[in-house]
Amino acid sequence: MQTIDHHDTTVRVRYAETDQMGVVYHANYLIWFEVGRVELMRALGIEYKRMEIEDDCHIVVADVRCRYHSPALYDEVIRVRTRIAESRNRTIRFSYEVFRDSDRELLAVGETLHVICGSNGKPKLLPEKYRAILGTASPAPSPMRSGS
Repeated sequence: MQTIDHHDTTVRVRYAETDQMGVVYHANYLIWFEVGRVELMRALGIEYKRMEIEDDCHIVVADVRCRYHSPALYDEVIRVRTRIAESRNRTIRFSYEVFRDSDRELLAVGETLHVICGSNGKPKLLPEKYRAILGTASPAPSPMRSGS
């Protein structure tokens, strides 16, 4: 099975994501984290929708952190680099770095912690077929804890 260190996704900043000065509103970074997370999972061969339907397996956000370094502006292309920082039986931690694509300037770093739950909202074990795939992703140190 192939290992993946990270997955990059690009997004162009839309006008609706900015304030009157063309600066991205801070909460939009969380949406970009989701885009990066979904695309990383897809690159690993896992589709969220199928997890929910076939395995009653939902990945619920339990904690989110974001540290902002420089603003993203309207119409810039940004790159969201997503990694699996930790995969356990009932939780997955993802880490993110957001760069301006044109000059690779670091705009933000973040992480999300997810609890695996059934549709009843109660925590459950991540099915083995997903643990096997997520275990092949190279764990990454958290950018939130590395002193950035």
